[in-house]
Amino acid sequence: MHEQPAPFHRDAKRAVALLLTINLFNYIDRQILSAVSDPLGAEFHLSDAQTGLLSTAFLYAYMVGAPILGRLAERVSRWWIIAGSVAVWSIASGLTGFAGNFAGLSCGFAVLLASRVIVGVGEAGYGPAAPALISDYFPIEKRGKIMALFYVAIPVGSALGYVIGGQMNARFGWRWAFYSVVLPGLALAVLSWFMREPHPHRVRAVSTGSLRADARALLRIPSYLLNTAAMTAMTFAIGGIAFWIPKYMQQRLAEQRGLWPMWVLDQMQLLRSPHIETQKKELLNEVNTKFGIIVVIAGILSTVAGTWLGEKLRPRFSGAYFSVSGIAIALAFPCTLAMLHLPFPYAWAAVFGAVFFLFFNTGPANTALANVTSPAMRATAFAINIFFIHALGDAISPPLIGLVKDKTSWDTAFNLVSLMMVLASALWFIAARYLGADTAAVEKIESARDTEEAKAV
Repeated sequence: MHEQPAPFHRDAKRAVALLLTINLFNYIDRQILSAVSDPLGAEFHLSDAQTGLLSTAFLYAYMVGAPILGRLAERVSRWWIIAGSVAVWSIASGLTGFAGNFAGLSCGFAVLLASRVIVGVGEAGYGPAAPALISDYFPIEKRGKIMALFYVAIPVGSALGYVIGGQMNARFGWRWAFYSVVLPGLALAVLSWFMREPHPHRVRAVSTGSLRADARALLRIPSYLLNTAAMTAMTFAIGGIAFWIPKYMQQRLAEQRGLWPMWVLDQMQLLRSPHIETQKKELLNEVNTKFGIIVVIAGILSTVAGTWLGEKLRPRFSGAYFSVSGIAIALAFPCTLAMLHLPFPYAWAAVFGAVFFLFFNTGPANTALANVTSPAMRATAFAINIFFIHALGDAISPPLIGLVKDKTSWDTAFNLVSLMMVLASALWFIAARYLGADTAAVEKIESARDTEEAKAV
């Protein structure tokens, strides 16, 4: 009797722990920029639109690099790609802090922009390789729970980014927020270098088509196409709001506490007082800390609850992953509107609701991406998804919010982008019709391959 291959590689738990930790630092690094955007922009004398451009530069490098490095990750060791990527983005984060030494010089903004581009290139290697690795370590019936664990790093890392950024800025200045992630990142890169690929006995399936041909094939999968479109709309909304929320909340609290008139006079250089700068730092630190705590609690609860509900309903409804995602993001829309109009402290409750429902789809939507794509081009599938959700999502929304806010108000800018949540909801409900058939097609491919390997043992 032939022995069935192990359901997952013996190093799977260690691999997930390492990938989860790397993903944690990935999102810490991303949100540190948002946490210190106000003091950074003030030191470089940047408009809100220019500050938003720093996020856009990172995202364009990330989305353009992802298909290229994702393609490479299907042909060489994905752990090598990950190790190099983590090292590159960690060093580049330190360069962002170092760029502060050029503030006031003509080249200062260029150095700052270049550092964020390099961070984006580094993260472009990690983004497609990590979920593809997880999909190879675990079979489809275990994949949803593991993906949810992996993506818990998004709310936790994002929250820690706000908290670390706020604390470092308050104590040592904004540069140290970026310096603080360099050494941990390099240590994680070294650990990744010595990891092994899953299933070393298995010849990895590799697509023989071109990148363009594979992209076309992926976009012909209905649930993949609609899921990517829904994630794009969601990313447009959440990316823009997340980037500006510290500055927006800081200004609203200053207005509610009667501090804003003095701050405006300070900005106009009609009133210069060190006390005002201290107030700004303290209030920004308060906002980052409170928002970070909300993101951690709401994000973890939401990611776990979304995955649990999707897994619970999947045996009964083949499109459950997308149905729960569509319902949740529809509920995020009124919570976002309430955040804009409720006074503090009630506004924080609305923020909690918005974050909870926005993260509800994280596990189900990303697991669905893996489940409807064949192993031969799974890294490419995640890379193409990364390209579209950022190119048409949060690469556009931060500078757009900054531009609209400069011309009108914060409320108008946030109302504009939050409408995309409604579009995302509609797309996921449509996609639910196709998910069952698309998943079954890939399960058939994976089952046939496992059977052939079992016979060969």
